[in-house]
Formats: sequence, C-alpha cells, structure tokens
Amino acid sequence: MTPDIVMVLGILAVVIVVLVTEWMPLEVLALLVLGVLALTGLVSPVEALAGFSNPAVVTIWAVFILSGGLTRTGIANFLGRYLLKVVGNRTSQLVIVIMVIAGVLSAFMNNVAVAALMLPVVMDIARKTNHSPSLLLMPLAYGTLLGGLTTMIGTPPNILVSEALRTNELEPFKLFDFSPIGLLVMVTGVLFVAFIGTRLLPQGKDAVSPDNVENKGFLAQYRLQERLFRIKIPEHSPLIGKNLADSHLGSRLGLNVIGINRGRITDLAPEITTTLLAGDELIVEGRLDRIHEMNNWGQLLSETQVPEKSSLLAYGLHLAEVQIGAGLEFQGKKTISKIGFRNRYGLNVLFIRRHEKNIIDNVKTVPLQDGDTLVVCGPIARIDELSSAAGVLPPKILEKSEVPNEYAFGREIRLLSVPNDSKLLGQTITESCLGDALDVQILCIVREDGMVMVPSSGMHFEPGDKLIVSGLSDMIAVFLMRGLEGVFVKDEESSEDVSILENEKVGLVEVVLSPYSTHLGQTLQELSFREKYGLTVLAVWRKGRATRSGLRDLRLQLGDALLLFGDWKRLALLGREPDFLVLTENIQEAAREEKAKTALAIMVAVLLPVILGWVPIYIAAVIGAAFMVLSKCLTMEEAYRYIEWKAVFLIAGMLPLGVALEKSGTASLVAGNVIDILGPYGPKAILFGMLAITFIATSIIPTAALVVLMVPIALKTSAGLGISPYPLMMGIAMAASSSFTSPISHPANVLVMGPGGYRFMDYVKVGGPLTLLILVVLMVTIPIFWPLTP
Repeated sequence: MTPDIVMVLGILAVVIVVLVTEWMPLEVLALLVLGVLALTGLVSPVEALAGFSNPAVVTIWAVFILSGGLTRTGIANFLGRYLLKVVGNRTSQLVIVIMVIAGVLSAFMNNVAVAALMLPVVMDIARKTNHSPSLLLMPLAYGTLLGGLTTMIGTPPNILVSEALRTNELEPFKLFDFSPIGLLVMVTGVLFVAFIGTRLLPQGKDAVSPDNVENKGFLAQYRLQERLFRIKIPEHSPLIGKNLADSHLGSRLGLNVIGINRGRITDLAPEITTTLLAGDELIVEGRLDRIHEMNNWGQLLSETQVPEKSSLLAYGLHLAEVQIGAGLEFQGKKTISKIGFRNRYGLNVLFIRRHEKNIIDNVKTVPLQDGDTLVVCGPIARIDELSSAAGVLPPKILEKSEVPNEYAFGREIRLLSVPNDSKLLGQTITESCLGDALDVQILCIVREDGMVMVPSSGMHFEPGDKLIVSGLSDMIAVFLMRGLEGVFVKDEESSEDVSILENEKVGLVEVVLSPYSTHLGQTLQELSFREKYGLTVLAVWRKGRATRSGLRDLRLQLGDALLLFGDWKRLALLGREPDFLVLTENIQEAAREEKAKTALAIMVAVLLPVILGWVPIYIAAVIGAAFMVLSKCLTMEEAYRYIEWKAVFLIAGMLPLGVALEKSGTASLVAGNVIDILGPYGPKAILFGMLAITFIATSIIPTAALVVLMVPIALKTSAGLGISPYPLMMGIAMAASSSFTSPISHPANVLVMGPGGYRFMDYVKVGGPLTLLILVVLMVTIPIFWPLTP
C-alpha cells in the first residue's frame, strides 16, 4: 500500500465520519477536502478546482433554476386543482394520483422543490377529503424520489454518473436512458405505498399528525385546550400602563397573550404595543404550572430587600468556588436540575463560571462541562462534604470581603415571609412550584426560631418562615402585589374555548420552513419573529411531538411545523415570505400563472435539442435558466434562492476526491477486494454488492457525495472483471436516489416529517420494505436493459 493510498484512505475516513455526523457544514467540508487534496499533491491545483466547472455541476445548478421557474409559475397549483376534481375519497386512489403527479414533476424538476410545491396542495386535499395528512405526505415525498429516477435530470446522481462515463471516454447516458428501469421502479413503488405502505403509516386514533381531522384538527393534537387561561390585571398592579412587550409575559413567563377582554370588547391577537389597563382580562396560552407558581408567589409578603450578597453570610451560609474535574460523576450532558444538586448536596448553585464568563440565567438547565466552576451557597459542612465527591477539586471558601465586590453579578436578592394565612402553609417546596417555571432560586429558609436551612424538595412551609430568593426580581415584585390571589387569577369555571382562536379576523395556520429558508439553525428570538411578523408561535411540531415551551430559544430545523396564531392579513403576508411555506394554498403568495405557458415552453425548448442530440444537456440547461429569468418567470434573486448551494459546493468539492481515488490507486485497491470477495459468484453478485452498499450508505451519506465515491470503484471493478460498466453505474444511480429508510436521508423526507406528524420509525416501517422491493426489481431489470457482459 503506497503512501498516496494511505493518505487518500485517511482523508476518505474523515470525510465519511463528518458526512455521517455533520460535525461541520457539508459545504465547508467539501472546500477543505479539495484544499487538502491540492496541498498534499494528490491532485493538481487545477484538478482541485475543476469541480466548479464540471458539466455535471453546471447542469445541476441550471436545473435548479429551471425548476424554480416552473415552481413560481404555479404548475403544481394547477395540477392540484385538477387533482381535486378527478379524484374521489378512496385513500389508495388519492395516494396513487399524488405520487404519479409528484413523480412526473420530479422527472424534470428538483425533488425538494416538487415536495415543497405539492405540500400545501396535499394538505388542502387532506382537509377537504377528511383524510389524515399522515396518510398522504410520506407518499408525496416518496413519489418525488421515485419520479427522479426516470430521467437524467431528475436527480443529481443520474447527472453525475452520466458525466462520469463521459469523463472516462465512455458513451454517457442519454436523457431518457433511465426511463425504462426508472418507470418500472416507480410503478412498483407507487403500488406498494398505495396498497401496503399506507397500512403501515399512523392513522386514525394512532396518528400523531397535528392536523388529524378526527379530533378537531391540530387544536386537539397540540392540546391547546389545557393551556388556555384567563388572568386578570387587578387595581394597583405594576403591569398597569405597560405594553405587552414591556410586561415580559412572553419572554420571562412563556405566556402568549391571545386576546384581551376589556369591558364588552375583545381584542384578539393584540399588537405588542397594546397597553395594559386595570381590570383587563387576558386570554393567555401557557403552562399551568406557571399559573400556579404566579399565584403562590402572591401568597408571600415582601420584607426588607437584601442589598448585598454578603448578607447571605449573616445567616450562617458560606459561598465557595468549586471546580469540576474530569472525573466528576455528573459531568457531561447532565444539568444541575437533572442531578438534583440541591437535594443531593444541600447547596444552591448561584452561577457557573465558564471560560471567564459567568452563566447566570437558567443555571439549573445548563449542561455541565469539564473545567466549569460552580459558585455555591450553603452551610460550611455541606461544602466540605461536596469536596469529597469524585472529580471535585478542593473548594475555595470566599471571605466576606470578597462577596459583594466579586459577585455583584446582577441577580437581586429578596427577603420574603410566609404569612399566617398563606395557602402555602403545609405545602412542600415541590408542591408549591416556586422556582420551577421561573428562573428563581430559594437560597435558604429561615425558620421562626432562627434555624437556617437550605431547602429540599420535601421540606414543608411553616408559619413565620422567611425565604431568601434570587432571580427575576422584577417579575417577583409583580406577583407580590396583593389582591385576587396575586396579579393573575385562573378562571376556574371552565376551560377556555379554543373556538375563540379562529374567526373572520384571526386564525391558526401551520407553516414549515422552506427548503430554501435562510432561517435554518436560528431561534425565534434571534429572528425577532413576533416583532417582525406580528404573529404568535404557539407550538412547534418536531419528530412526532409538540413542543410548547421554551420556543424562543428553540433552533429551527427543516421539517419543523410551526403553529401560528394571528391576524389573517398578517398570516397572508407571511405566505409571501420565501423563508416559510404556509400549509394552506389560499394564503400563499400568488403564483405567476400567466407565465406558466412560457415556463413550459422554455422547458420543452431545453429538452428537445437534448433528446435529438443537437446540444449537450449542460449547455441547453444554462440557456434555459437564463431565459427563465429574462422572461420574468422568476427574478434573479429567486433564481439564486432556488439553487441548492449546499449540494453544488458539496459535489464540486467532492469530485476531486473521486479523482484522487482513481489517481492514487485507491479505487483499484478497493475494486480488487470487491472482485476477490464477490467475483467468484459472478457478475450478478458484483451488481448486488454495489447495490447493497449504496442502499445502506444512502441512509446516512448525502446521495451526491456517495455517488462521487462509488463511481471510481464501480468503473475499476467493471474493468477488472471485464464486464460492462453501464449496469453498475445505472444501479448506483438508482440505489443512491432511493432514500426511503430515514427522514434524514433526503430533504424531501424531512420536509413532510413535521406536517405529517411522523416519527423516525415510520420511515423505517414503510421505507425498509420498499427498499428491499426496489432492490429485487433492480436485480431483475438492470441485466435485461443493460447486460452485464459487453
């Protein structure tokens, strides 16, 4: 084994690990790969950059623009309306027609674009035909994948294998050379999903779809009924005169103000600038434990405000710095809350110091790391006991003079007392919920006889107790205003009727992130979503579960379904945003349907000379893309957005790795091993081995990168055995694009996961058998249309 082969295998191993784990952005990985290959001399600098001018890469980005032109001119909308007219209510009929239409579109358009186009249409069909979307959306995604197998431009792997043949001085595949096998695979897949696959999908009462029509739609599935309350603003409340934004009801308490009852007038979806008045009744959506906690804070009386941290020491408590070492038993992904730190060690953690920065907010939920320093507060005996725990370095006890100066970190300390008529008397710390929902800590409890204790979850409140608390002092001050059980009063007569959430002015809508969204990985707080769009996010549906708390800090992912509440006009404005895909057709941005014939004509003008062999596909596609913009089927800005730059950079950066595999002899080495293992069983065993490897790898490795890695091995293997390379290349292309077994294996699968309410195992249950069936079909049909012997 030569040094070059060792280097290539090392680079390949790192690439595969990063592709699987996505430890870094894949486009960054691709750029690093081409740079490393050039620096190590495995390829020349020109070869390292040749991927960006490779005809396959040019064809792919040009097809993305052509697909965008067909998208913006409303081709799918037209087909969806036609679909509603001709299809009945039978599930199998609906599934077949949806998959066929998606497949036909995907033969000439980007798979993800077709899935995004058809998603609102299919959601509307599900509502109007009384079907759960879970029965229709996975078939939609699978239909786009199956349709991409039928033409050369249907999916990037087909383009890549064709260009690889041309590069190796072999006759490349033509536009419809994929059609005979692709159509057979598509028909087989459609019939399987329609008559067997739908039986394996969640349906009826077991469906986890947030739009299940059998239980009042997504309102019941998101369980909004149990999270709607009415709370009243009493006289003399500190909230009077503040607007909703300044009240911090959302940012601090996680309460979404749905409406305001003021006299006989109800203002639904109020602006964040709306001023609160005495007597206002707020209709809020939020957690019940926060309502209980707010009322319980109202059971306390505020006494002398503690001005200095050093006053803690007056109660016999001490502050210490405790550093976490590498062997600490709870170090890693555990948090202060999960390990029950206060109950276990009898100490409060005031804050965490990490890399010279103090983590003050939400200390209980921050994952601990090696090297963190915990600043703890409690009796000296408990601090000494903590020092004996495994992996804890000897604590540093802070002197009284050090506390106020070094630890004035902005969290106000308050002294509260439990009055004799308080409803808290007899309750435990856990039952009171104090500090559960809010970022507040009870540092210690001072009994009437002067005994000081660090509270544990089972400790009961007694008359005369004094509480020293640290946290959101401004919100605690609000709750301490007496009257009507604190500021907030839950209406005990009945649960709030969810019907108030929809009328002629306001409503609920689900949206997903567009495949072309620039908001992936951002939080709602970073986007200033409420301020920018004037809409409230009530819940996020992710991986089969509804997330309803902590939404401000939740990083958005492709496939998330966001349940929005607000004014219909603002919802319609959101429908025009290219970053979001509204799951109802009537409030989406209007398509340029007057340009539909022009877009179709351009597409025909691109394909016809390619079919006749007059013009290479990459030249025709580039010219067609230019005319899509010139004819105003889409703008240049839209054209840039429709290009999947991640795929373009990934392919362009990985192509030099394919060259290095061939030039270094690595491909020949791997091909030799394949021949040694499978060669004795004949050419069909080689074909089966290539298909099996590709099918397995496509579940975890991006399809384009997989094809780039497999192509040199397939070519060397065919040359070594003296068999035709065409069946192996056709098989690799078909298998690489058959990404059915995992939601993460293809963006189209991820896109429908949230709206369909699917879990990971739903893809395995349907995609696994479908993959095996396609493997059988390919093993039978490929040798017929593309004989293994030359």
